Amino acid sequence: MANIGTYADPRSAVDVARAAEESGWDGLFLWDHLAFVWGPPAADPWVTLAAVAASTSRIRIGTAVTPVARRRPHVLAHQVATLDVLSGGRVVFGAGLGGSSSEFSKFGDESDTRVRATMLDEGLDVLRALWTGEEVTHEGVHYTVRGVTLAPPPVQRRLPIWIGGNRPASLRRAAHWDGWCADTADPTGMTVSPADLARAIATIGRRDDFDVAVLGYRDRAAPQAYAAAGATWWLESVHDRRGTLDEMLALVRAGPRPA
Repeated sequence: MANIGTYADPRSAVDVARAAEESGWDGLFLWDHLAFVWGPPAADPWVTLAAVAASTSRIRIGTAVTPVARRRPHVLAHQVATLDVLSGGRVVFGAGLGGSSSEFSKFGDESDTRVRATMLDEGLDVLRALWTGEEVTHEGVHYTVRGVTLAPPPVQRRLPIWIGGNRPASLRRAAHWDGWCADTADPTGMTVSPADLARAIATIGRRDDFDVAVLGYRDRAAPQAYAAAGATWWLESVHDRRGTLDEMLALVRAGPRPA
C-alpha cells in the first residue's frame, strides 16, 4: 500500500488494515517515500504502521521497502524493535537503496547509488547486531556504535529482513538475508514475468525458509503463475492511481482469492 496521497492520512491505512485482517489477508506492507519532496503528501511509515499494529492482531506488517541510507541505523533499529514489541512480533523489515534520488539530494544526503549501497550493507549489519539485544561495538566506514545494548529488543529472535530491487547486486544482497521483495510492478501494471522471476530466484539460490514477495495486480496477472515460479507472498498493489479509497477497500474486502 502507498504511503502517498490518500494514504498520507494514517487513518486510511488503518481502515485498509482492518479490512485486510477481517477478510483473510496475511499482511500489510507500506511504501516508504518522502513524496512531498516531489509533489504529493506522504505519511511517515513507522507512525502509520504503529497505528496499524494497534488496530490489528494477526496480520504481518512492514515496509516495502525502506531506504536504509536515508535513516540513522540506531534510530531505525529502535523504531522497528518498538514496533515489533507493539505488534507482538509481527514485523517484517523491507530494505533497499531507494529509487528517488531527490529524496536524498534535496536534504543534502548521499545520492550516489554506489555509496548508498555500501551504507545499506553496513547499516543492515548494524541493525541485525542491535536487534540481538546483545552489546554492540561497531567501527565502520559509515557508522559507529560504541558498546551499546538496544533494549527492549524485538520480540522475534530473528526479525525477517527482505531486500528490495531487481539488479544483480540486489539479488546477491538478498541471498544473505531472509527474503526478496521483487520489484515486479509499477502503477501501470506488471513489469516482471513469472519466467523472469524464476530466473532471479535461481540466481539468489533460494533456501526453503526464504521468502519471495511479488508486487502485483491480480486483475492483470495470475498469482498462481508467480507462486509456481517460487513466490511465497503476493502483495496486492493499493494506491490512488488504481482507484478511490472506497474502491480499494472493496478490493481488499473481497479477500485474497484469485480474481
